[in-house]
Amino acid sequence: MMDNDFRGNLGGLEEQEFERCLSGNALARLAVVKPDGAPYVVPVWYHWDGEALWFVGRERSAWCKHIQNDGRTAVVIDSEHSDPDESGEQVEIPKVVMEGNSEVVEEPNVGGKWVEIAEKMSYRYLGPNGPTYLTSTLQQPRWLIKMTPTNIKTWKGVGWAKRYWVEETGG
Repeated sequence: MMDNDFRGNLGGLEEQEFERCLSGNALARLAVVKPDGAPYVVPVWYHWDGEALWFVGRERSAWCKHIQNDGRTAVVIDSEHSDPDESGEQVEIPKVVMEGNSEVVEEPNVGGKWVEIAEKMSYRYLGPNGPTYLTSTLQQPRWLIKMTPTNIKTWKGVGWAKRYWVEETGG
């Protein structure tokens, strides 16, 4: 008999797993709409505040200008596994997909609200030296973008959701 432990628990993420996944250091793959209607996807740092995703973009980032033109966005955040919780438990291949509307909160500026969010992200992605990276670029103008999800899907483990399974075909 085959050992299926490698699959982990299958199904949607529990609330605690969801929050733990979004507080990890996986990049978000942000999809935006270009003016010609084509998709544009970029890996970005993000900050989750419990209700919205926040992004800080450099002044010349094309994706920020695309959002300014059309706020329809989608994000995929996934990782091989979540960081262990207090008990040492971790989730195998946590995945979060969000669709939503993004808005420009701040156009490129120096010293705006984006600084606080960028500082939080610098610690999360780069550890204790994160602010050192950020400090050296604080005089560079940044955008502040907020994505409010309208649809969130999550899942975990290595397996197929029942809706994908074609009955009577074996397997």
